[in-house]
Amino acid sequence: MTTELDLPPSSTDPAAAERQALIERWAERHGVDAARRLAEAEDLADAVAKEITPENTADTYDKSWRVWTRFCAFARLPELEGSRGALVAFVTWMLREGQRNGKGYAPSSASTHLAAAVVGLRERGATVSGDDQREARAALEGLAVKLLQAGERRGRGQAVGADVDGLRAIARACPDTLTGDRDKALTLTGFHYASRSQDPAGLLTGDVSLHPRGLVVAVLTGKTKHSVRNAKIRYADDPELCPVRAWTAYRTRLVAEHGQQWADPSTSAFVGIDQWGHVTGGMVPDSVTRAIKRISERAGVPIHWTGHSLRIGLASFGRRSGKDGIAIADQGGWARYSRSMLGYMQRDDGWDDNASAGLTRLRTAQPGSDPLELTGLTVEVVP
Repeated sequence: MTTELDLPPSSTDPAAAERQALIERWAERHGVDAARRLAEAEDLADAVAKEITPENTADTYDKSWRVWTRFCAFARLPELEGSRGALVAFVTWMLREGQRNGKGYAPSSASTHLAAAVVGLRERGATVSGDDQREARAALEGLAVKLLQAGERRGRGQAVGADVDGLRAIARACPDTLTGDRDKALTLTGFHYASRSQDPAGLLTGDVSLHPRGLVVAVLTGKTKHSVRNAKIRYADDPELCPVRAWTAYRTRLVAEHGQQWADPSTSAFVGIDQWGHVTGGMVPDSVTRAIKRISERAGVPIHWTGHSLRIGLASFGRRSGKDGIAIADQGGWARYSRSMLGYMQRDDGWDDNASAGLTRLRTAQPGSDPLELTGLTVEVVP
């Protein structure tokens, strides 16, 4: 059936051809007007999907698609065929030699590229079955185990988490300048709401408000409904480590030295400052990451922090301090019982935080309570 909705299918764009075939089926079933409205709804759905996809996610999809095309060129396979064999060969190639320098990817990176490549294949009209994708993932996990058994560990590993000793060293190392005040505020507030690099970069002055008990930080850059939140930060007992006092001192100095315009709610909360003390505009995620590393280096923190150290720090140190897991999740913007949050609750050296520690220990026996009582002590298994 020919309709005014017909478009010439493109042999180089299977997704467009598939969409046109779908529209033609709608026209046959419901008529041209209904088909047009359904097509407009599809366009709206595409626009919404694009709007809600974070920029870093889109960048990952683009990067992973380039990895897939390099693999297809290497293996002389068609780019738009996501078969079982092609996907298994893809993960094998990634682990063996997939990087541009000829080295293999870490399993975590290969997992990301596999998932994103499947998304890219489906967006381009290729059919990838769930079974084929699961088999490729099973192959990846099995090969990753083989690497571990061979004693090969790849990747940088999890970033080190911030802790109170590191925060204190940083606070003391910050110079008495606008840059120093900004660094102190950036680090202390970021730790208390488990910031990612994009969070302080996305904050506006109006997103941070004073409260009689502290600060309320409206985090709007999160990727999920849990991570978009109003994080409450209380005054700290120790003035040296108080994020509220640090924020207030930084903002007061910024306005005093660079003008009342920086008090406008629409300006960036955290600003870039060059070596001469000039404000260069709002910080971006990369500049936040670089700043956290530089700040920790200046303070002599043994293992330099990354942009994710503050986020890991709240989860891991909060858990060690006995904070409730749900309270940690709500403050840091994780789903409750999130796997990533539980992963951040690091086990350190595995001795103090050990599941078997203390299960059997010496206890003082009550007189007459144990026939094996010996000099007032008995070995008791604690349930």
